Amino acid sequence: MAEIKFEEALKKLEKIVEDLENGDLSLDEALKKYQEGIELSRTCSSKLDSAKKKIDVLVKNKKGEFEFKPLDSVKTEE
Repeated sequence: MAEIKFEEALKKLEKIVEDLENGDLSLDEALKKYQEGIELSRTCSSKLDSAKKKIDVLVKNKKGEFEFKPLDSVKTEE
């Protein structure tokens, strides 16, 4: 399966939720949609985690100098 872009996965996931909420699907169709939704949810989560790891934040250290730190380390220091 080709890699899907985050935005495309999110749109598909939103459509699946809409279809499931509508309630017009058979049980088999609903289960298939649910499974597809779980996979898309995992894909989106993985892509967000990957993007988060790439983000660096410019912060001022105790000496008053600016330095880059990973986003996660900045949140834990606050």
